[in-house]
Amino acid sequence: MSLNLEQKKVIVGEIAEVASRAPSAIAAEYIGLSVADMTKLRQSARESGIYLRVVRNTLARRALEGTKFDCMRDELTGPLLLAFSNEEPGSAARVIRDFAKDNDKLVAKLVSLDGKLLEAGDLERLASMPTLEQARAMLLGLLQAPATKFVRVLAEPEGKFVRLLAAYRDQQEAA
Repeated sequence: MSLNLEQKKVIVGEIAEVASRAPSAIAAEYIGLSVADMTKLRQSARESGIYLRVVRNTLARRALEGTKFDCMRDELTGPLLLAFSNEEPGSAARVIRDFAKDNDKLVAKLVSLDGKLLEAGDLERLASMPTLEQARAMLLGLLQAPATKFVRVLAEPEGKFVRLLAAYRDQQEAA
């Protein structure tokens, strides 16, 4: 189906707007995926809040021009789908990685994080980044650990004294 100029402008504008807000983008080759597999991929992307779009490379190049994903423009060749994370940098990478585990016909070709083009093999590293909630929990644990240790250190002399008295009491009862 051929697109007219207005439809192309809408697609370019939509992708450019999504790319301006996204922290990461992935371009993956999908040659050989069945319609059912592609539907599953789109569904998992939708559930994860990922913008996933199959678009002509010429339109994608125009859409990425002037965004932080401008570094991807020259490498867009062949049938590719674009996946943009909406909030967390690793969310699109997780969706692509998890789907590619079960389906070897989906191959990540380009990975970009905040305007830097990464190796396609860095998809795993990006996918293993903690989510926002996990990062907050890790930070809270780091902030809480010194206070917890400090309270234990302060409580230890009293604890030793109580254990000493209990041992002395047990000794007196045994005698």
